[in-house]
Amino acid sequence: MIDLRNHGRSPHSEQHDYDAMVADVLELVDDLQIPTPAIMGHSMGGKVAMNYALKYPTRITKLIVVDIAPKAYPPHHDEIIDALQSVDLSTVTSRGEVDAQLAKGIKEDEVRLFLMKNLYRKDDNTFGWRMNLDAIEKNYEKVAAEITSEVPFKKHTLFIKGGRSRYIKPEDVYGSIEHLFTLVQVETIPDAGHWVHAEAPNEVYDLVTTFLNAE
Repeated sequence: MIDLRNHGRSPHSEQHDYDAMVADVLELVDDLQIPTPAIMGHSMGGKVAMNYALKYPTRITKLIVVDIAPKAYPPHHDEIIDALQSVDLSTVTSRGEVDAQLAKGIKEDEVRLFLMKNLYRKDDNTFGWRMNLDAIEKNYEKVAAEITSEVPFKKHTLFIKGGRSRYIKPEDVYGSIEHLFTLVQVETIPDAGHWVHAEAPNEVYDLVTTFLNAE
């Protein structure tokens, strides 16, 4: 599992766009000596995966995109970024206190738990975020940008949509998705929202393994 730049334990950088993140993935694939991996990504990671497939179609076998379309999105993570930025990590002494502060702006328990996987203790026993929140916020428009390509990706592609999510609409499937990915199937998990893998991990696992095992 890949932590993209400015996420997890990966290096922080002021540059945070799809060209840079695709280059990071390709470098990792080369370092691991995996000539043609299957690649899956959710949300921003899904756009990285789409960009990788369109740019390097011979360096991938199958593509899986979770609850994101190739289109441009208006600002829609402001409440999550604001909630993360509002936590005063210099004063909290437990994960429970962080969760309580996040709950003021993020009501869904599973989303907060997912975001708090970024929380860690520093050497001085204070808390910190592993993600480079400032760089992500600064480059948000680049992350929300539309994906375009003159040549479509012609290998098997799976899009997984949360049934309660509005990120992929029917017109996206019949429009940009089928235009850019010619061998695509779209599956919906009815009771999941945007954070599909956190809300319905078993269903996502079943869809992914079935897709990867198919000829």
